[in-house]
Amino acid sequence: MVQLVGSLRKELADSVSSCRVLVVGAGGIGCELLKNLVLTGFKNIEVIDLDTIDVSNLNRQFLFQKKHVGKSKSQVAKESVLQFCPSANITAYHDSIMNPDYNVEFFRQFVLVMNALDNRAARNHVNRMCLAADIPLIESGTAGYLGQVTVIKKGQTECYECQPKPTQKTFPGCTIRNTPSEPIHCIVWAKYLFNQLFGEEDADQEVSPDTADPEARWDSAEAAAKASASEQDGDIKRVSTKEWARSTGYDPVKLFNKLFKDDIRYLLTMDKLWKKRKAPLPLDWEELLKQVNPSEAVNLSGLKDQQVLGVHGYAQMFSNSVETLRADLQQKGDGAELVWDKDDPPAMDFVTAAANLRMHVFSMNMKSRFDVKSMAGNIIPAIATTNAIIAGLIVLEGLKILSGEMDKCRTIFLNKQPNPRKKLLVPCALDPPNSSCYVCASRPEVTVRLNVHKTMVQTLQDKILKERFGMVAPDVQIEDGKGTILISSEEGETEANNKKFLSDFGIRNGSRLQSDDFLQDYTLQVNILHSEELEKDVEFEVVGEVPEKGPAPAAPAAEDGKSIANGNKDSAQPSTSSKAPVEEDDDILILDSDEEPSSSSAMDTSTEGTSSQKRKLADAETGESGETSAKRKRLDQPPANKQDDDDDDIIALD
Repeated sequence: MVQLVGSLRKELADSVSSCRVLVVGAGGIGCELLKNLVLTGFKNIEVIDLDTIDVSNLNRQFLFQKKHVGKSKSQVAKESVLQFCPSANITAYHDSIMNPDYNVEFFRQFVLVMNALDNRAARNHVNRMCLAADIPLIESGTAGYLGQVTVIKKGQTECYECQPKPTQKTFPGCTIRNTPSEPIHCIVWAKYLFNQLFGEEDADQEVSPDTADPEARWDSAEAAAKASASEQDGDIKRVSTKEWARSTGYDPVKLFNKLFKDDIRYLLTMDKLWKKRKAPLPLDWEELLKQVNPSEAVNLSGLKDQQVLGVHGYAQMFSNSVETLRADLQQKGDGAELVWDKDDPPAMDFVTAAANLRMHVFSMNMKSRFDVKSMAGNIIPAIATTNAIIAGLIVLEGLKILSGEMDKCRTIFLNKQPNPRKKLLVPCALDPPNSSCYVCASRPEVTVRLNVHKTMVQTLQDKILKERFGMVAPDVQIEDGKGTILISSEEGETEANNKKFLSDFGIRNGSRLQSDDFLQDYTLQVNILHSEELEKDVEFEVVGEVPEKGPAPAAPAAEDGKSIANGNKDSAQPSTSSKAPVEEDDDILILDSDEEPSSSSAMDTSTEGTSSQKRKLADAETGESGETSAKRKRLDQPPANKQDDDDDDIIALD
């Protein structure tokens, strides 16, 4: 007779109580997961999270209360769990998992690692550390009503990076600065403006008119002569935006007139931009105060955040937020910088006001603070129930691993609606490793196309190795027979190389670089393919990457149309199976079968859809949400004409 301890076999219960588990992330999924783990019988748990508790977390992260706002998530989560399970041995770290202290030896202490993360960089890093330590990783994510759990095991399954994931959606600089045509363009501009005025300046986030706009093809000297900028304070000066703002004492009126009158008048001198577009209409602070009825509003019904104010209302919001942010900056002292946070009211007010004023200037319908926050924060509202379901599935997959039943582990997708088989949870067999993966292959190797005469060592380090290939502290050696060190992770050792071009070190077409990240125990061979024919503003290309353009997305359901991106704190991003055209940052696969072929078979996309769908929701940090139709073969697949798209139902895991 099988001996039970609670609902578990005694052998499994013993494994559960004795094994050490690492939980990475103590947010929406992490809180539910910690609660589930201790109630299942796990006793030795370590949890790490760099974040602190914000009031916006309290509606779904139930281990936290109002009195905890501002405190460490991991520490408070530990204390809350110990209140209902005092026998648990929990260690909390208020730190980043990417800190070098958490090296391969640290990961080898654990029997299981469970991710409850909200960003791709950390996911990539934990994936590599678990591969290096040969520890099973359970990856997870949620986005609104959608969720996913998968298991990653070295040599047996795809790793998190086996399938390419697209970069965050971006917009051309000239569109943001000169010719915005959608609200998101104005919102991105407003976020850039916040950094230019109060935060860390970035040359790639310039907000002033772009005189190099290729579409304009104008004579800048002639246009400057034609520009009728104000003779008063706020007149256009081609200096740093922050430098100019400081010189005015961050005067809200002067800032307003520069941004919404003088800069717009300057744009109007670029005649060719407006031949086929509606020209923008400059705003003047004094004229606005004279003309506008302060009681004006487009929609004042509903909650305050969902109200759409009039131009006068947003002008006042702009002025008030600038004064508040100026005070915050002064309080921090000379040289201080502010960091934009969607949950910081003055920062959110500033972006809401600036974006809406620009929308008005360019004849767009203005948006509520709620809508702007959703787009600016790249968020889909987090759903507590989704987090709870996914956290439960993580524990179930963990129990399979501890039982020695790795072959029974599955990738499980949580759908928004039941499918024709009345299933909400759809399991998929795990895919084997991708032999060409640049992370888990036996000899990881990539080919990068770039111009060796224009690419600096700094770009290779920051944008290619760190940003694109997820390394933390790369060391790069040129395979030139001499072992020339191009980049060293030791501070200051190769700093003099940063501003030099790759060609200065004899790197040319066909050169090979060996890049090592000793923290991740990871080596990547980089083959250089020299090209002088890259598209404009493209610094490099990874040869063989899946194009980011797929079939035209299917028309989204009405309720989905409100979503702009998937960058919320519990963002779903765990899919390792993305052989379909990649449209957005992160993958959530929606399948309509309860059969279990490999998840790769679910990737064969079709532009004709039956009831199955594949949803791709952006991360980032980033872009817009979309979905493409996908077909998945089933052993008993009924004829397509007998399926109804409206029937997409679903309910249980077998």
